[in-house]
Amino acid sequence: MCLAHGLRRAGIEVAVHERDRTRTSGLHGYRVGISPNGARALRSCLPPELFATFVATTAAPYTTLAMLTERYRTLISIDFADLPHSSDAPEDGEHNVSRMTLRQVLFTGMEDVITFDRRFTHYTRHADGRVTAHFDDGSSDTGDLLVGADGASSRVRRQYLPHATHTETGLVAIGGKTLLTERSERLVPEQVRHGFGMYFDRRGQFGITHVMRMPWGSRNDEELIARHPGLRFDNTTDHVSWAITTSRSIAPPDLLERTGRDALALAGELSEGWDPRWLDLIATADPGSTVTLAIRTSDPVPAWTPSTVTMVGDAIHTMTPGRGAGANTALRDARELRDRLVRVRDGELSLLEGVGEYEELMRRYAALAVRESLEFMNDDGTARRPVIGPLSVLAQRTGMRIVDRIPPAKRRMARGFQKVRDSELV
Repeated sequence: MCLAHGLRRAGIEVAVHERDRTRTSGLHGYRVGISPNGARALRSCLPPELFATFVATTAAPYTTLAMLTERYRTLISIDFADLPHSSDAPEDGEHNVSRMTLRQVLFTGMEDVITFDRRFTHYTRHADGRVTAHFDDGSSDTGDLLVGADGASSRVRRQYLPHATHTETGLVAIGGKTLLTERSERLVPEQVRHGFGMYFDRRGQFGITHVMRMPWGSRNDEELIARHPGLRFDNTTDHVSWAITTSRSIAPPDLLERTGRDALALAGELSEGWDPRWLDLIATADPGSTVTLAIRTSDPVPAWTPSTVTMVGDAIHTMTPGRGAGANTALRDARELRDRLVRVRDGELSLLEGVGEYEELMRRYAALAVRESLEFMNDDGTARRPVIGPLSVLAQRTGMRIVDRIPPAKRRMARGFQKVRDSELV
């Protein structure tokens, strides 16, 4: 949708085919951290008034990132004021976003561009280079360029680059949402009640919490909807978004089939021995919000010859959430591809030159994001090995506590977290 906005603003005809049945379908998903890479792409592609809506509808900014043990003992705490940033402009900052709210913002004003309930099956390329996309209802659409933005299980990629594969990291996760109340707020460590918490246990499992405080409080009122009409489709309330990530060697084989209360119960079982407040946070979550997922990563793909088919986002560079770079890299893709297609419009590049230039650049920055995301989320089993395991956990925790006491080292760590999220730092 970011790319579609950018192309439309440039006077380039665009059509979006969405597999969800209606605008209100798929109102799921969790917190998304929009970094400077993502915010600059949105600022560049969206109409100014819609970018202002994006900024106005983000949750309260975080003040702290803290890493803790599973018993809520602090290992390291980083003040977000210490993180490097280019300026105080909205496009140079971090934004704490509800995915479902961002989705509604991006749909705004695009009613004549998007067609819902269209599930892509395959494409056909013609002698003149044009491409026809086919859908499972028997319909089709033809254009000069097909952009696969169809996620990690992309059918476009499967047909176009069948050798572009994924690797399992050995990690699986359960996530959920707990309504934010005075009581549930006390279930989160004090230093991350306005921030992001990461929790590490002695078996190599780790948890996260994001406290989401939306600008409208607990409901969407009439005044807000009048100012931001798309939000009438969104029921986001203040909440704590949490997840626990574990190894397939620990989790039961059917974890990915668990749903609702069954998944919540399993999250509690995996968290046995954690702080009672964490267990309470899980036990009081909304069962309908619970999701399970396997964490995969893209394998390196040699450069390919550009054509009138290309891809953006997870369709071409799936990555773990370890650096929070997936959505932001996808948004950067949208901006970079839009910029090249504008130059095609202006006669500076041929279509294949423009696509090739985008793909060459995208492969470079996406490879860095995929690699660094994998370094932070990959199951090597060390923590569960006899003797070596306890020693490695002790060394990790001691190292974090030492860094926490050395400001220059902590600043370097903070800069490392930001590197793949802000192209100005690479």
